Formats: sequence, structure tokens, C-alpha cells
Amino acid sequence: MKYKIALVGCGRISFKHIEAYTNNTDKLIMTAACDPVIERAQAKADEYKKSVGTADVAVFADYKEMLKTAKPDIVTIATESGKHRDIAIDCLNAGCHVICEKPMALSTADAADMIEAAKKNSKKLAVCFQNRFNAPVRKMREAYEKGRFGRVLHGMIQIRWNRNESYYSEAPWRGTWEEDGGTLMNQCTHGIDLLQWMMGEDAVRVQAQTRRFVRPIEAEDFGCAIVEFASGAVGIVEGSAVIYPKNLNETLSVFGEKGSAVIGGVAVNKMETWRFSDAVTLGDTEEAVLDGKEKDPPTVYGFGHTALFADVIESIEQNREPLTSGENSRKALDIILAIYESQKTGKPVDLPSKFSTLDMKGVFDR
Repeated sequence: MKYKIALVGCGRISFKHIEAYTNNTDKLIMTAACDPVIERAQAKADEYKKSVGTADVAVFADYKEMLKTAKPDIVTIATESGKHRDIAIDCLNAGCHVICEKPMALSTADAADMIEAAKKNSKKLAVCFQNRFNAPVRKMREAYEKGRFGRVLHGMIQIRWNRNESYYSEAPWRGTWEEDGGTLMNQCTHGIDLLQWMMGEDAVRVQAQTRRFVRPIEAEDFGCAIVEFASGAVGIVEGSAVIYPKNLNETLSVFGEKGSAVIGGVAVNKMETWRFSDAVTLGDTEEAVLDGKEKDPPTVYGFGHTALFADVIESIEQNREPLTSGENSRKALDIILAIYESQKTGKPVDLPSKFSTLDMKGVFDR
């Protein structure tokens, strides 16, 4: 059986969705592309056709018409973040499974509505946290699940990237509180998700500072935070979109009583440190694990979309939750919104926060 899959939103990240469709062609067939700019939808339909050979892909400017006419089994959403909630719920209510780009929403209420719609319709809702599928990340998570870290003490995520002014000007919704949020919500959400996932228990308190240093946007281009977890572990977040002159690194570090691991590279794709008390016994010493020839992916988006889409297909067939389910993925959103609330109030914030990006409107203009 092949699932009919449709794309809503044909902008910057959509090529990774087309790539994932193509690489899962044994299970997926693209039947529709939708974008308010119909030429962009046509370009994505042509991109898919070129990849797989002859294929009939319908194009639409209105996703509601697409749902009625194309009747897809799965819809992937790659629109402005502020539109995720309404599109996802409409797709779920139409009987479609949904794979939504990050962040899943811009408020805790919207995220809850999406999760409830998935439950009500008995459909899968997944979020594109594709870095969970990076090989070094999977290896680190496996070590955590086997208890090799012992008690996890603290971790850190560093996202040191560059998004220049042209990045924001080419799509005016970027960097706005209504449709996007800032670098923490857009660029750093992947890393924050990985940090909270590796800590093993939910975040319970956040204290943070954010800044709009140089970019001409409403939201922040830099942020940092201390995150306390239920276990007592501490997480540190450092995220920037103003590293000169280009992307530098995204690095995840986890430190426990019996193990230390660090994954770096430009997109958390290279194992840099691997030290465990049982490494000799298990035959995976640092010398055996580190690969000096490992290269960065061609873009910061990495290679994980294909595996993520495959996991969603498997979750449908096995009637289980995807690895990046809505319920699981909202945890990163909760942390980021708590960071924003902490910036606004100047105080630590206990989770869950009920915050929205719109609550930050004007915060840097006082």
C-alpha cells in the first residue's frame, strides 16, 4: 500500500519534504502540492516528478480545496509557524495524518488543540524534529536508555548560527511574534528538543535572558537560559542567529556520573566526545567511536527528514505514536515559551507556562 501524501507550504524547507517523499517512494506517492503562490506549488510538483519519473501531482492555492479534491492520507505542513495550528486541525478533522514543521505552534493552547484533534480523529500528529534521527544522536539516546550515563547531571545545547538580514527580508513573516517568534523558536527549537529529550525527565523551571541585538525584527536574535529538570539535572541553552560571518556549530553535551558525550558539527551531526565507564567492556571506546572523516551535511537541515517520515509511516502501520509525536514535541515549545515569559517578567518561570509569542509583542521596544 502507498499512502497519498500532500504538501502544504512550498517555501524554504519544502525541498526536504520532497526529498523524504522520494526516499520513501515504496510507501508514499505525492498527489498534491499547495501554496497561496500557485507557481511555488507547481515548482514543488515538478521537483517531485523529476525525482520519481512520471507522476500526477495536482496543485492548489487553497489547502481546504486540496483536502476535498485530492483526499490525501498524510499532509505535511511547511507554512509559516503561526498558521500551523489551523491547518493541522483542519487536516486532522478531514481524516489525514499530519507531519508538521517545527515549531508545532506558537502557544501552549494551540499545541494542546492540535494534540486533542489528533486524538479525537485517531490520527497521527508528528513534528519535524528530524535531528533525533541523526546517527550520533541515536547513539547518545541509546546510551541514555541503557543507563550508561548513570545519573544525568547536566547538559548544554549551543546553537551558533547566522541568519542575515536578507533571510528575514525574503519572507517578512520571519522574526515576527504573530507568525514566527525569534531564533529560539525558529532555529534553536531543534536543539532545545534534543536537550530536553536527553535529560530524560520534564523541565520544571526556566530562567532566561533574550536579546534583539542587531537584526531588524520584532523578536530575539539571541537567547540563553538555565533549565531545571524534575530529576534535579540542569540544562543550559545558548542560541544565536548573529554569529559572524556564518553558521559555526550546533553542539549537544550531556554529562552524567558515569559518562560524558558531546555531539557537534554545524548541525549536531559529529560525535566529538564519547567517554563511559563501561566503554572498554562494551568495546566502544572514544577512539573506536569518533570518526575524523565525518563531514557536515550540505545544509543545517541534515538528513533526518527521510527517517522521520519513515517512522511516521511505521507508526501508522503499527498503531503506535511517532517518535516525534505532538505530545512529545510540545515539550520543547513549553521550554521556549517559558524562556519568553522569563524574559518578559525578569523572573524564573515554573512549567507549564501558558504563554504565547504574542504575549511578547513590544517587549524589546520598551
